[in-house]
Amino acid sequence: MSWVEAIFVLLSLVALGSALLVVTTAHLVHAALWLVVTLGSVAGLFLVLAAEFVAWVQVLIYLGAVVVLLLFALMLTKAPTGRTDDLTVRRALPAALVAGLVGVLLSVTVVAGFRDVRLDLEHPVVGSAETTGTTVFTMWVLPFEVLSVLLLAALVGAIVLSRLRGDLSDVDVAGTTPPPGNSVGEVR
Repeated sequence: MSWVEAIFVLLSLVALGSALLVVTTAHLVHAALWLVVTLGSVAGLFLVLAAEFVAWVQVLIYLGAVVVLLLFALMLTKAPTGRTDDLTVRRALPAALVAGLVGVLLSVTVVAGFRDVRLDLEHPVVGSAETTGTTVFTMWVLPFEVLSVLLLAALVGAIVLSRLRGDLSDVDVAGTTPPPGNSVGEVR
């Protein structure tokens, strides 16, 4: 095993381990920080594969924009940032099932889409900006756009759910909404 392969295996193990910690930690901010480690490891994997452009895209877009978007969504939805055991214990099986189904779907899609693509790592071709642009815009734009739509849908869903939860907290035990201005603790 060469040193390049050893670095690739090490970065792969770090990416897998930190991805596992992203979905198993009960603290949302810790999950976001483990996501940074996961995305950084994937950027390192792209560097090992001599795909510097994709590595920089990974760092700038995913580490920069997506993690900031995730933390912004946490603040916007007023999600609890502390340890929340009820989120991890009760919903672990459905979340694992959905994650498994999404993983299988993504794997089948990637294998079907890139079955005939072969990378020559021993003799990398240094291309012009035109070659890189053509490759990026013909092969990578659609998966990036699909991921962007999924992230936007997840953010909108989180905002809707947090607003719905806020509206439901105004309903009293009998199921009626108290009239405005007549709250229990209000002094006149």
